[in-house]
Amino acid sequence: MLEQPRYKRGVEPSEPSRKHRPDYWLVVITACLLAIGLIVVYSISPALTELRGGNYVAHQIIAIVLSIVAFLVTARIPLRQWQKWQWWLLGLAALGTLVALVTPPIPAYPQHRWIRLGSGFSLQSVEVLKFALLISLSGFLASRVREGTIANSKMTLKPLAIALGGIGIVVAFVQSDLGSAGVILAMAIIMGFVAGLPVRRILGIGILVVVLTVLAVSTTPYRRARLTAYMHPENNCATASGHQACQALIAVGSGGMIGLGLGKSVQAYGYLPEAQNDSIFAIYAEKFGFIGSVVLLGLFGALFARLRLIIERAPDTFSRLVVTGVLAWLSTQAIINIGAMIGLLPLKGITLPLISYGGTSVLFVGAALGLVFQVSHYTSFHSRFIPRGGGQRNRYEHTTDRRRIRRPHQAGLGGRA
Repeated sequence: MLEQPRYKRGVEPSEPSRKHRPDYWLVVITACLLAIGLIVVYSISPALTELRGGNYVAHQIIAIVLSIVAFLVTARIPLRQWQKWQWWLLGLAALGTLVALVTPPIPAYPQHRWIRLGSGFSLQSVEVLKFALLISLSGFLASRVREGTIANSKMTLKPLAIALGGIGIVVAFVQSDLGSAGVILAMAIIMGFVAGLPVRRILGIGILVVVLTVLAVSTTPYRRARLTAYMHPENNCATASGHQACQALIAVGSGGMIGLGLGKSVQAYGYLPEAQNDSIFAIYAEKFGFIGSVVLLGLFGALFARLRLIIERAPDTFSRLVVTGVLAWLSTQAIINIGAMIGLLPLKGITLPLISYGGTSVLFVGAALGLVFQVSHYTSFHSRFIPRGGGQRNRYEHTTDRRRIRRPHQAGLGGRA
C-alpha cells in the first residue's frame, strides 16, 4: 500500500502519492473548439469590421494566447495552493464586481458588467466571479464534508443560501445578467449535490432560484418582452425583443444540411445582433449546416464526458468538486446559449464557451480547464460504486495503488521510467 501524505487540519491534500500521464484528450478537444471559434470569427470579421470597425481576429488570437497562458499557470500551481487562496480570490472577485458597478457604461452596452481597461479592452467581472466561486465553493463544501457537517443547516445551508442570494441579486438585478446568475446558481446546486448536500435542502435552494427568477422577469419590462417573444416568436419578429430570436432561427434554417460555407454568411451583415458573441452558434449553423452543428455538439459532448470521467476518478473531495463546478459551468452555459439560438429557451446574453468572441470568457474558461488538467494528473484508475442505505448518498470509492499506468512515475528518479 502507498503511504498517504499527512496534511494539516482544514486543508485536504490535492495530490495523491503518485503522478501519472494527464488527460491529453482534454487538451485536444479544447484546442479543436478554440480553433472552430477562431475560424468562425475570422470568416465574419469582414462584416463586423464593415459595421463596427476594429480587428476582431487579432483580438481573438490575443484572447486565445492569454487563455493558453492561464491554462498553463493554473495547471502548474498545486490545487492545495488554490484552496489556500480561495477567500482572497473571492475578495478579488467582489472588488472587481464593485469596480464594474461604478464604471461608467457605454451606449452600446449600458449595463454595469465590464471593467474598462482602455484601448478597446475590457474585463467582464462575472467571469472573474465564476472562477473565484469555483475555488471558494469547492473549498467550503470540501471542508464541510471533511468535518461531517455537510447536512448541517446552520453551518452549511444558511451561509450558502445567503451568499448565493446576494450574488444572484447583484448579478441578476444590478448587472442585469440573468443568464450568468443562472450559471452560477447551477454550479452551486450541482456541486452541493455531488458533495452530499441532502436533496431536500437542495430543493430549498432550487425554490430560492425559482423565486428570484420569477421576480427578475416580472419586475423587468425587457425580460417580460423576451419571454413573450419566446412564447410567440412569429408575432414578435418586428419588435426589438423578438428580432434576434427570429434572425437566429433564420440563420440556423438557412444552413440546411451542409451549410452555406465560409465567407457566405448573410446574417452577419447586420441582420443578427451580436453575431460574434451570443449568436455565434446561429452563425456557425448557417455556415456549416446540420452536419457541422452535430460535429460541434459532439465535441462539446466529448469534452463533458472527459470531465465526468475525471470527476469519477478524482483523488479527493476538493478536486472532485472543482471539476464538477467546471462541468456545471460549461455545460449550463452551452445549453443556455445553444437552446436560445434554436428557440428552445428564451434569449440570454451569454457566450458559448471557447467559441464566442471575447477575451474574458475565453481566458477564464482556459484557466478553469487548467485546473481540470492538473486533477487529471492524479486520478485513480479504478472507481467502485458503493450504494449506501439509511438515507445516505451513494458514493464512489477510488483506489490509487493499483492503477495501470503506462509509464509510472518513479519517485527519486526525477521522471518517468
